[in-house]
Amino acid sequence: MTPKEVLALCKSKNVQLVDVKFCDFLGTWQHFCMPIAELEEEVFEAGLGFDGSSIRGWKSIEASDMLLLLDPNTAIIDPFPQVTTLSIVADAVDTMTHEPYSRDPRNVARKAVAYLKSTGIADTAYMGPEAEFFVFDDIRFGQTANSGFYYLDSNEGVWNTGREEFPNLGNKIRHKEGYFPVAPQDTQVDLRNEMIMVMKQCGLRVEREHHEVATAGQAEIDLRFNELVAMGDDMMLYKYIVKNVAKRHNKTATFMPKPLFGDNGSGMHTHQSLWKKGKPLFAGKEYAGLSDVALYYIGGILKHARAMAAFTNPTVNSYKRLTPGFEAPVNLAYSSRNRSAAVRIPTYSPSPKAKRIEYRPPDPTANPYLAMAAMLMAGLDGIENRIDPGEPLDKNIYELPPEELKKVPSMPGSLSEACDALEKDHAFLLKGDVFTKDVVEQWIEMKRKEQDQVRLRPHPWEFHMYYDA
Repeated sequence: MTPKEVLALCKSKNVQLVDVKFCDFLGTWQHFCMPIAELEEEVFEAGLGFDGSSIRGWKSIEASDMLLLLDPNTAIIDPFPQVTTLSIVADAVDTMTHEPYSRDPRNVARKAVAYLKSTGIADTAYMGPEAEFFVFDDIRFGQTANSGFYYLDSNEGVWNTGREEFPNLGNKIRHKEGYFPVAPQDTQVDLRNEMIMVMKQCGLRVEREHHEVATAGQAEIDLRFNELVAMGDDMMLYKYIVKNVAKRHNKTATFMPKPLFGDNGSGMHTHQSLWKKGKPLFAGKEYAGLSDVALYYIGGILKHARAMAAFTNPTVNSYKRLTPGFEAPVNLAYSSRNRSAAVRIPTYSPSPKAKRIEYRPPDPTANPYLAMAAMLMAGLDGIENRIDPGEPLDKNIYELPPEELKKVPSMPGSLSEACDALEKDHAFLLKGDVFTKDVVEQWIEMKRKEQDQVRLRPHPWEFHMYYDA
């Protein structure tokens, strides 16, 4: 879409307001709104000014002026405001030179694709994240110097089988039995279907939706794969729609990886493949129908997984999901069909076009632009250096004897460990100036502060274990 076509769309839909959205460093959409009269064709070239020092992890106050350049290809009618509103995504650039800002996640993703093309290996990276989430009816939390608590609730939660509901009709999903019972056990069919319809209205291509394994409204809605940068845009819009449709129904949606104790957390398994001149590069005659290129790509993913974790699993809570026994693979191996391996090769279709790898550790708190760019750079490093992924592991990893399990490398056990790994292993990210040193250093600094915020606070269960010591 061109700027002229955007303006024509605004006129045809009688748009009154323009909502400008951009992704901050950590992966949250920020926005401001302006009357439609302010949107002229010249704005697309000149940009719109804003204070970069007020955005997490961006500019310091003495160099805060920045510009946002609107991307006309992202223009849609926002489905949520009462007044007809155009939503459009923007990129952050320097006010003087219009150079893309190094810490703008969308810019990092674009540079990753540019680097891919410069290698001659491929010209397109397709990504297909499968984001899971919970929809709750109530969430309360707080911490002071002398208290700390959280409380979640869901009409579907198994803990409510004995609650007075006048009447309580049962239909509470037991732990680990949410995949995929029909209604009335699945109480959120209509809610997820509404999310799908809004996504379609906004131009997203949805493949399917279903209840996920956990009790209390865990869900998954899968989008069709897309090119890397466009998929980043799609995921930002996806989360916006999920949260706002839930709010319409006086519910709350969260992409927090592990909100419940003793049940499955929410992951973001990410399917990926490389193509060149319209032909898939991952299909071949090696293990599970893969090509040498695909196996080397897997080698890079597995080699750099611990460092990538700082981007693919970027919260303290992420590592409460990454534990054995809850479908969250912590062991770095690859396998055909085996869902306990970090890298799985799906076998649903014999078509070469469907040949792909699925990287299972990521979770949906990841900034999609940065996480997918990091995965691509790791895979390319594997191809460029012909990294052998080793032998596949076609066993249930969780049932391996200890002497075998010791031979399988594993994901970090905490955000702090992930930051340690990233400090030691980030040269692969710096190729082509995709991730600059400034980006890596700022990310590590911010994530260590997050770890400290949790480390310094007493946990309620510590009182259970230690109060009478």
